[in-house]
Amino acid sequence: MHKELEVDAVTAAKRLLGCVLEREIDNRLVRVQIVETEAYDQTDAASHSYKGQTPRTDVMFGPAGHLYVYFTYGMHYCCNIVVGEKGYGAAVLIRAVEPLVGEEVLQERRPRKRGVDVTNGPAKLCQALGIDRSMNGHDMAESPLRLVLQTSLPESEILTTTRVGISQAKDMPWRFYIKDNSYVSVKGA
Repeated sequence: MHKELEVDAVTAAKRLLGCVLEREIDNRLVRVQIVETEAYDQTDAASHSYKGQTPRTDVMFGPAGHLYVYFTYGMHYCCNIVVGEKGYGAAVLIRAVEPLVGEEVLQERRPRKRGVDVTNGPAKLCQALGIDRSMNGHDMAESPLRLVLQTSLPESEILTTTRVGISQAKDMPWRFYIKDNSYVSVKGA
């Protein structure tokens, strides 16, 4: 699996659409499909790796297929899958997922939310899936959180837009999502 992710962040962000995350929570299996991603790499002013390798961004420069988790706005976790060659800071932010199995488990973790609101954003999906800093550096080939690659989606099913929620490099068309999927966090942009 990791070899398939040793590509540039834009290619990987598209490749991850339609792939599945399997998460074990309290001895229960949850499966979700990745429906929205954003690409980030060290040439990009919006990327955490833009200013080089630091203790915070160390995982982004590591091998592909590991989880990079960061804390934002003093209250939310966001997760990225490291991509590209080792030593090059690149990752793909997982922006939204659609529940396939175990939706009730996700709902329990976000009790005041319903339907698409449970996992249609990067912080929401981390809360629902129980992803926090303790998973930073986690190998996505291993339990309790595994990435299961699926067949690549055809380009006709992928929409490309600018990224959202950032102040730097806002105009780069590095956000991708599955066309007509109701779990996408922001349509258009």
